[in-house]
Amino acid sequence: MCDADGRLVAGTEHPELVSTWRSCAKPFQLLPLVERGHAERWGFGADELAVMAASHTGSAEHIALVRRILQRIGRDERDLACGYHEPLDPASLAELRAHPERRSALYNNCSGKHAGMVALALAEGWPVEGYAQAEHPLQRLVRHTVSELTGVPDERLETGIDGCSVVVFGLPLTGMATAYARLAAASDSDDTRGRSLARIREVMTRHPYVIGGHGRFSSEVMAATGGRLLSKVGAEGLECVAWSERGIGVAVKCADGASRATEPATLALLERLGAIGDTERTALEPFRRPRITNAVGLEVGRIEVEIHPIPSA
Repeated sequence: MCDADGRLVAGTEHPELVSTWRSCAKPFQLLPLVERGHAERWGFGADELAVMAASHTGSAEHIALVRRILQRIGRDERDLACGYHEPLDPASLAELRAHPERRSALYNNCSGKHAGMVALALAEGWPVEGYAQAEHPLQRLVRHTVSELTGVPDERLETGIDGCSVVVFGLPLTGMATAYARLAAASDSDDTRGRSLARIREVMTRHPYVIGGHGRFSSEVMAATGGRLLSKVGAEGLECVAWSERGIGVAVKCADGASRATEPATLALLERLGAIGDTERTALEPFRRPRITNAVGLEVGRIEVEIHPIPSA
């Protein structure tokens, strides 16, 4: 947990653990589009900007939003480099299994991010082709932006190829928490960057179910807290939270990369910090002790969280 100046407020014994930021980077991958005025140029609405920062379920609402973005900029799903994967939304999954010819990159959980990147490339006069590749000016700009927000020097950012084909960043958990603290602390009275971060926080918390979907932890945290907390999931056991009231950023990582413990661990930490109230605790109860079921649906256990203080040296 860090503040907006990058100071470590609290942490485990390995706060500098380096991991991939995965989809938790999305608000900051969106930042150049907003900061450079292109969101206004294209006339994107709050829900359209929200889906650009989303890891969505591929519901009909999500698909309609991404398609609307592409229509506005004169492009279509064939321009998206993310590829297809089966959606988490049950209705969409059933439809695509019945009609496999309807499969497209729109259903990828990162399709909104990719549509936003295509819009940025067009607005800057850059080629759309190759926009996901590290040497493309768009990805170089995003890398520089990530470096500035996380406080990690550009040359120390590790990079690779993410599941959706864009650049993925490897950096310490403290850098992730610092960026989310800056997202939390941003204000409409700040400079252009601060106002842009505040705008991104606003659209994400105003449209929590666009960011994920009903029943997904990140969305339910934002809905339950009325946007006081911004929460964003990343693959391989990662969750990042921006706590606007305190200007604090939190990064929770399961060291083994499994995701099943991430949600109860994050919730337990937020409760320990006093970020979750009684009413909110009730709404988020399903995430506190997730059920473990076997192949026939029989409950065989629960995931329990224990928080132990770090022994002093």
